[in-house]
Amino acid sequence: MIRRPQQDRSRATRRRLLAAAIECLAELGWSGTTVVVVAERAGVSRGAAQHHFPTRESLVAGAIEEMSGLRAAGIDTSTPQADGKRRTHDVLDMLFSLYSGPVFRAALQLWIAAAADEALRAQIAPLEAQLGRQAHRLAVDLLRVDESEPGVRETVQATLDLVRGLGLADLLTDDAKRRARVLRQWAKTLDLILPGGD
Repeated sequence: MIRRPQQDRSRATRRRLLAAAIECLAELGWSGTTVVVVAERAGVSRGAAQHHFPTRESLVAGAIEEMSGLRAAGIDTSTPQADGKRRTHDVLDMLFSLYSGPVFRAALQLWIAAAADEALRAQIAPLEAQLGRQAHRLAVDLLRVDESEPGVRETVQATLDLVRGLGLADLLTDDAKRRARVLRQWAKTLDLILPGGD
């Protein structure tokens, strides 16, 4: 019982380090994310950071796991409130949110680094595949479609590819106006072509 406060402080320090690592990956990229930089961002000493994450690799492994958890939580808690034709548009907005924001930016930095780093790719690929399956299931559920119908699976995957691409386009410039037009049109298209949707 006496050690509980120390364990709580240790967990809090670890959470701060992981949050700082995700921020650094999103803002500074792979090359700018070091244990020293993350420790400084988290407001902890280098020694405390290295106690939790002795190497950059262990820090990145922890950040990957944390990001996967955060992205999965975003998938699990997503439910649009609207019904009818507006629902499809709301579903697309929700799916886009999976591919925007700092956690997505951090993941993207890791994807880029993993393209040239086999060990990092081995860590990331299974988690990304799992998240991809979760996002696909979410899209099917939210769009209220039946994948046994011809072409539905491919249309759902094309939708996820579309919102991921819009997320990438949004990284360099504010793409909100164009994205809104594209999503409105795609929502209309989905309402016409998907059997079983609202």
